[in-house]
Amino acid sequence: MKKLSLKLRLIISFTFMAVTVWMVSAVLSLNESKEQVNEFFDTYQLVLARQFAAVDWKQGENLPQKQIDSIVKELDNDGDEEDEALGFAIFDRQGNMIFNDGKNGRRFKYNHEISGFKNQNIGRKQKTWRIIWMPSADKNYTIAIGQEMDFRADAAMDMVEETILPWALGLLLLLSLTIIMIHHELSPLKKITKELQIRKSDDFTPLSEDIIPSEIIPLVSAVNSLFERIDEMIKLERSFISDAAHELRSPLTALKVHLEVAELSLDDKTSIANSLSNLKIGVERGSRLVEQLLALSKLDNNMQDKANDIIDWKVIISAIIDEQSSIIENKKLNVEYQIADKSFLSQGNAFLCSLMLRNLIDNATRYSDVQADIKINVTEDYLTVTNNKTDVDKQHIMRLGERFFRPSGQKENGSGLGLSIVKKIASIHNCRFECSSDKDCFVVKIYPN
Repeated sequence: MKKLSLKLRLIISFTFMAVTVWMVSAVLSLNESKEQVNEFFDTYQLVLARQFAAVDWKQGENLPQKQIDSIVKELDNDGDEEDEALGFAIFDRQGNMIFNDGKNGRRFKYNHEISGFKNQNIGRKQKTWRIIWMPSADKNYTIAIGQEMDFRADAAMDMVEETILPWALGLLLLLSLTIIMIHHELSPLKKITKELQIRKSDDFTPLSEDIIPSEIIPLVSAVNSLFERIDEMIKLERSFISDAAHELRSPLTALKVHLEVAELSLDDKTSIANSLSNLKIGVERGSRLVEQLLALSKLDNNMQDKANDIIDWKVIISAIIDEQSSIIENKKLNVEYQIADKSFLSQGNAFLCSLMLRNLIDNATRYSDVQADIKINVTEDYLTVTNNKTDVDKQHIMRLGERFFRPSGQKENGSGLGLSIVKKIASIHNCRFECSSDKDCFVVKIYPN
């Protein structure tokens, strides 16, 4: 089921709440009006009963009904007893009705146990009347004055209608203005939606924040920030693909040449052996380049993030030295390491830290001269990898760490990605990457920001 729009949900919610409040107010107002009406008419009946009780009904026992009606009119000054659904009756001590109003009062039933206000059902339709029973001043008669409860309910409803109906019209006006206001306030969102719908896939220009409400600005800012990151990522990917294609072209071309030479030298075992050896070197170079490219791609896309692994530098260094044992023995390198009890990076992504140090040690062993000294030092403040008998021109020092950059004059095969990976991993762990060269001694230093 398709979800309702925000605009429609707001309108429905506000309408529901407003109508609910209005209905509750109407019910409370009706109950309050009924209480006030009952209190008013009870007081009115009580005053009228006291007036009737003060009359000497003994002298009027033989009066005709017309004279009785005249007496009633004198007692009820406004003469609206019919409009107010009033009725009265006078009973003697034996319970005999001696007077009534000639209409409703004649239906009253006497009960010597009743006194004060009582609700009674009278007449053929058994309508509810509120009757006050009061003895006369001489105690010889009982006065009964009643009023129909339906009349009171109608009076209360009239009072409520006079109050609620204007509020109902005001509610309709309020809802109309609210719908207009919601439509107007949500129009910026509709404008942004339309702009995004017609935008081209390669358009990452920021959304305008000029007419955006302050509550929506954080959302628009987040979208603009996302556009910037996507745009930057696409640019990096394009640059990465371009550089990777350029770098892969050379080893692939070399492999093709060596393969062609091998095909032309099928009868010359020495040439075939040389070609196969060169093919092996080319394959190894290509494999290493692909591995470095994949590692760098994962880092660029944040596929490897900072974790909370315990970093055991001694285990990592020992494993890397074992991997490099053949080249260390061939070049007769002297590799030493020193690890402090508390290292500068004790927690992080163990795999990335291992990859970072592997690239540093691999660079140190491959680009060092024979019988060079390589020192690995992990302290509380930094990590350094130092190899002597290696010098890098100062003009190249600042560019180390750039992708695919290799100083001129290199004899060893490489991709120029190793230090780029080291720099990226250091950044992930909030560390800085720094290279220096002095007196035939090259140092790479990693330390916290």
